[in-house]
Amino acid sequence: MPGPSLRSRPTIYLLAILVGAIAGVGALLFEYGAAWVVRLALVGVAGYAPVGPRGEVELIEGHGGHAITWWWLLLLPSVGCFASAQLSRWFAPEARGHGTDAAIDSYHRGGGRVRGRVPVLKGICSILTLGFGGSGGKEGPIAQIGAGFGSFLAQRLGLGDRACRTLLAAGMAGGVGAIFRAPFAGALFAAEILYRDAELESEVVIPAFLSSATSYCVFCGWLGEFGVLFELGSGFAFDDVFELLPYTLLALVLLPATWLYVRCFYGVERAFGRAPLHGAALAGIGGLLTGGVALGAWSVAGDDRALAVLSSGYGILQQTLDGGVMGWSGVGLLLLVALGKVLTTSFTIGCGGSAGVFGPSMVIGGAVGGAVGIVCHQWGLVENPASLCIVGMCGFFAGAAKTPISTIVMVTEMTGSYQLLLPAVWVCGLTFVLSGRVALYQKQVRNRAFSPAHKGEYIEALLEDMTVADVFEPSEVVAVNSSMPLRDIVRVIASSQQDYYPVVDDGIFVGMVSAHDVREHTFEREIYRLAIAADIMSTPPVVVRPADDLHKALETFDSIWIDELPVVDADDPNVVLGQLRRRSINRAYTKKLKDLRALQQRQDES
Repeated sequence: MPGPSLRSRPTIYLLAILVGAIAGVGALLFEYGAAWVVRLALVGVAGYAPVGPRGEVELIEGHGGHAITWWWLLLLPSVGCFASAQLSRWFAPEARGHGTDAAIDSYHRGGGRVRGRVPVLKGICSILTLGFGGSGGKEGPIAQIGAGFGSFLAQRLGLGDRACRTLLAAGMAGGVGAIFRAPFAGALFAAEILYRDAELESEVVIPAFLSSATSYCVFCGWLGEFGVLFELGSGFAFDDVFELLPYTLLALVLLPATWLYVRCFYGVERAFGRAPLHGAALAGIGGLLTGGVALGAWSVAGDDRALAVLSSGYGILQQTLDGGVMGWSGVGLLLLVALGKVLTTSFTIGCGGSAGVFGPSMVIGGAVGGAVGIVCHQWGLVENPASLCIVGMCGFFAGAAKTPISTIVMVTEMTGSYQLLLPAVWVCGLTFVLSGRVALYQKQVRNRAFSPAHKGEYIEALLEDMTVADVFEPSEVVAVNSSMPLRDIVRVIASSQQDYYPVVDDGIFVGMVSAHDVREHTFEREIYRLAIAADIMSTPPVVVRPADDLHKALETFDSIWIDELPVVDADDPNVVLGQLRRRSINRAYTKKLKDLRALQQRQDES
């Protein structure tokens, strides 16, 4: 058992900084690994060089040396997904999928514990999936990688569940803050992604800030680039209140897109989960479908920019922000990419590949926002249509992931679009409220009260809010005296419903006799005839008073392992008012919790 110093707050803060440094190195290794595989597979074999955001550092020099080979674009995602699924099946099944849900589930239900092999395997599987063209993002893998490092460190030091959970969240913050060059948002993301309500996990905020800042410095310091991920030109401003109308239209258009994304993603996952095939084979089929959708989008659009439905797909967003996608043909291209990205992400990850869902959400939301922006520009409602592309990125993920605060900050940090904060807040608020129960992360819980990690805290709080007087019903109590023979006590027990009997001598409460104690001597004839209450009673009597809270009463029950406690008068401890039963506390707690949930439901419906 580690000493108190290892569990102290300053120590946790120092460990969070260490976790951030490790997460930053992990993010670098992930970025280099993904860049190498993209260069070897998509560029070297298929001849397709995905375009990224302009602020992204080119880690591996070189471009495609030949024309795009369509059959390799069809086959490569299948190869990557198959290899990824097979590796996770062999070594760590929890490494499949999008990763963030696994970290959330570990926080709430797994004591913050992640197996040590998961971060490494998650990185390898995601590099294979994305490097071979599978559709997905980097946030899921890097969140699980950082979370795994944090959890592993806490476990190696022998820390408890709370420290494991805190360092797991700090690792998530470090990974996300580095990979997206958004240290502030990374910390908020780790604290907000755990819940579906607009709630932050307060106990992880400061460790997450320290980890995210450290990770960001390690990552960007090595690359020598601290700028934004998406570079913007001029004209990204909000200076006309009437532009809130097209932004409101954008929010309303994002809602069905969010619903489609979530329903399609989990619908594909359920459908393939019922298929009677090997897991890796299913992933291979999903990768094949991903390649097929990409080729279909390319054929329909007649524009290789439609291939943004593969891999991360951020290039289409940068081109939209640069004003390179305009007119009604641009609207068609962006909507085609948005729909194609929904399908390819569902096939890639829902069938067993390994990648995140935040990146595709940015592409889908940005493409829908860009399309709405171009339409509104054509109608003369907005000056710069690309502004709606940025706000669409925010609004879509805020509604799908229930993270309005961190999403606004993250997209702002990624783009430097601080002048669009007001419309971003407006759209994210609308999509968060109106999206209802649509949720991209299935392992989120509603709020702290519904988290198994905080269950004990809320039981204690509810019980402390009630007293013995609230649940105890005064009643006549049968008492015995200390000189009463055991055989007479047996007759008293047989004629009453009590299990515990106060022993009262001349008005003084001196002890307790339980029916269990009496039963132990029933067949011992000599003791049966000679023993008296004083020989078997428990002293001094353990009691509760009407003003005691139920948490204190429950602790009293647990300290002496009995099921009934005498309730005595607050002014005179020799006056027994009745018995408090343990099951009365359980019933009171259940009723209180049920009433609170009913009140919450009524508030939600109103």
